Amino acid sequence: MAAAIAQAEELNIKVSVAVVDAGGRLLGLQRMDGAIWASAYGCQGKAVASAAFGQPSGAMQARAEAPTPSGIRQRSGSEMIFGQGAVPIISDGEVVGACGVGGGTSEEDEQCAAAGAAAL
Repeated sequence: MAAAIAQAEELNIKVSVAVVDAGGRLLGLQRMDGAIWASAYGCQGKAVASAAFGQPSGAMQARAEAPTPSGIRQRSGSEMIFGQGAVPIISDGEVVGACGVGGGTSEEDEQCAAAGAAAL
C-alpha cells in the first residue's frame, strides 16, 4: 500500500487504498488524511471486482450489466464496483489478490493501484 500512497502523493491527490486476497477478502486498508470517506468503500469494491475477474476493474465496465458479471455482483451482496481504479496482483501467473484505489480520477486511481500492485 505504501507504493500506492507514494504515487498519490506524487500526483498530489488524497486517496484510500485497499488490498484484497484472491477471494476478495480485505487484507489491508489505508485512507490518507484528507481523502473523502467514501473512497474507503470505493477502493474495496474495485479491488474485489479485480480479484474476482483477474483483470483491471475498469475493464469490466463495458460488461457490468452482462448476465454473468451482473449475477456475480448481485450474489456477492453488490460488493463489486466495475469502475477503473484496481488491478490484480499476479504471482507465477495466478491471481493472488488485487489493489484498489479510490479518491482521485479513474485514471489516477488506476495509476496508483498499479504502483501498489507492482510493489507487492
